[in-house]
Amino acid sequence: MRAVAAGTHEVIRIDAAWIAVEPLDMRAGVDTALARVVKVFGEARSHHAYLFLNRRANRLKVFVHDGFGLWLCARRLQQGHFMRPSMHRGERFELSMSQLQALAVGLPWERWTSTRRSAFYSVSRTHSAVIATAFVQD
Repeated sequence: MRAVAAGTHEVIRIDAAWIAVEPLDMRAGVDTALARVVKVFGEARSHHAYLFLNRRANRLKVFVHDGFGLWLCARRLQQGHFMRPSMHRGERFELSMSQLQALAVGLPWERWTSTRRSAFYSVSRTHSAVIATAFVQD
């Protein structure tokens, strides 16, 4: 049993990530999210993550086609908001893996460039303030 569990650490593989500029209603289910992905990105490609923010940018939905089925995940920040992409980027924007990781924890992801190889994030709470530190591994 442990051998099986040890080999399943990667449940959802993400090869590319995209974020839409236009907000998505967070009540949207899988079918509505799939329709938005097709409208904005053309198609739902396997192992690609499609990210949508709500109007207030405090909630995030991630849509992933894993090759077998569809995943729709949601994240809500207790404080603050996610950084919305600039409107001058068009209706969609491709994220690097380090930008995706930064966005997922609420960091200002637009400052991260795709030249960074990998990043690990340490988040700690002190007196209701969240301090996030990024460590880049070469």
